[in-house]
Amino acid sequence: MADARLTTSSFLVLGIIDKLGEASAYDVKVEAARTVAPFWSVPHAQVYAQCERLREGGLLTEVRRESGRNRRVLALTGEGRTALRSWLEDPAFVPVEARERGILKLWFGGRPDVLAPTQLGEHVKTLDEYEQLAGSVGELLTPGQREALEFGIRYERMMVGFWEWVRDRDERTTER
Repeated sequence: MADARLTTSSFLVLGIIDKLGEASAYDVKVEAARTVAPFWSVPHAQVYAQCERLREGGLLTEVRRESGRNRRVLALTGEGRTALRSWLEDPAFVPVEARERGILKLWFGGRPDVLAPTQLGEHVKTLDEYEQLAGSVGELLTPGQREALEFGIRYERMMVGFWEWVRDRDERTTER
């Protein structure tokens, strides 16, 4: 399978299976929701489709486990491991697409006095959750996981600051 056909979701699947050693598509879905969902979401259907595509492309191998529910378990092939390592070592920059609905609503004329309180509250809540997570399990995370969590903390701090600015700016504008 050519690297050009591999997407970030492909590498998410390869990375999770690599970390787990072997996994069913369901295991990948659960692990993605448990770990990377705060900064990289992937629809459940896409996980299943990626697993099948990567298996067909020779990057994953499938074994049927007789114990339990006779489920399909996937593992990286040598080619899959090579593709994942190449992707991990590639320093290429890809611009971020924030996809914040509140920002899109502002752009199209959403009212700051309506949007800011909810957006600010949700970002404060998420920031608190990330900071609590860092305090409770921070020492158990790998350096890369800790750095990803730090990204989330810094992103949420920035969003809190932004929505405070929107709220305060709107209050100054309505006072005139």
